[in-house]
Amino acid sequence: MKRKGGCDRERGMPFGVSKAEGNAATNHEIREGKEKMKKMMKIASMVAALAMVLTGVAFSAETIKVGHLADLTGPTGDVGKPYAEGVQAYKRYINSQGGINGKLIEMQMFDYAYDKNKAVNQYKKYKEDKVVAIEGWGTGDTEALTGFITADKIPYISASYSAHLTDAKKTPYNFFCAADYTSALRAGLQYLKEGWKEKRAPKIVFIYPNHPYGIAPIKGGKEYAKELGFEVLGDENVDLKAIEANSQLLSVKNKGADFAWIGGTTNSTAVILKDAKKLGLTTKFFSNIWGIDESTPKLAEGAEEGALVMVGSALYGDKVPGMALLMSVENTPQVTHYIRGWVSMMVLVEALKRADKKGPITGESVKAALETFKDFDTGGLTPAKITFMSTDHRPFMSVNIMEMQKGKLVSKKVMNLPRKAEWLGL
Repeated sequence: MKRKGGCDRERGMPFGVSKAEGNAATNHEIREGKEKMKKMMKIASMVAALAMVLTGVAFSAETIKVGHLADLTGPTGDVGKPYAEGVQAYKRYINSQGGINGKLIEMQMFDYAYDKNKAVNQYKKYKEDKVVAIEGWGTGDTEALTGFITADKIPYISASYSAHLTDAKKTPYNFFCAADYTSALRAGLQYLKEGWKEKRAPKIVFIYPNHPYGIAPIKGGKEYAKELGFEVLGDENVDLKAIEANSQLLSVKNKGADFAWIGGTTNSTAVILKDAKKLGLTTKFFSNIWGIDESTPKLAEGAEEGALVMVGSALYGDKVPGMALLMSVENTPQVTHYIRGWVSMMVLVEALKRADKKGPITGESVKAALETFKDFDTGGLTPAKITFMSTDHRPFMSVNIMEMQKGKLVSKKVMNLPRKAEWLGL
């Protein structure tokens, strides 16, 4: 017996609905369900197709991972920042041109603030990220990392021009793109001796921070000074963060030094020059590559007049072939350190290109590519073309001597030193 409003338990019909009506309703629901299923499948297939396209794009946009350690806020940030900006600027330019044979360079800058412990920690992260090379910075951290990069086979192109890093038998994965600190000091000594007219021996002192960077060229520099006939009077320690150097400059005055080497950076050099002027020194100062640049007149307030600097690049705006591209990318006048950063990345990019042509890009293949450099032309941005040998990583033995004259750097002479075997690493 059936009840209205009930349910036919045998056929699953709602109570009060005829069989014909039930079949029609059921068929309608089935058709609706099929249509919905078709739509869902179509949407699902479109999503899947889009995912495949996006995944394909992700895989096709292969990147080359490179590390970048910089000092932007530490004691060498005055020169570290423009150098780092030059490195990054050349990377951006290369990526805008399609990268390395279609592969973009992935290189995030890390400010380790000249703390070598931070540099070591970040290096370990770079290693985990499987970088194939690192653009580095200072002497203390570069020397601290030498053992790591050698064991891990990761080329390290730094802005530490310590001669200790040029002997490829001891530091096979270290490279840089300027004359080493000791060669620069030797070039300055030779230039000064050539201009010395008195019969007596010229007297010289060495002013530098008690730090691996400041100490690096002193041993070799003193030996060469004595070889040239200088009377070496001694040393004065002026920290990179110094705000005055009166006692040290008074000592230099009392010693009667004719010449004084400055091995700091622009800020500490300006302090030295200003205090020397206040004390009435007649000493001729000549500076390391980082000590004097286009910002010095503002920092030294005129006390820089006549000071010499061993510059490792051209000046911004010089009429050399490589300057046109640099200026088109960065049309704001830059200091020489920016240019050297640009060159450092230019050299790494060239090595990456050469490594990529021969096979997969690895730390070992990048090192091997760097050691194929013979007279690599930077377009005149460096005082000489770059050559790296498998046993000798000195890029060249030429140094631009420039002098501060009326607030501007003026080129005096390019000193070309011999590539003596006994100077390698010293």
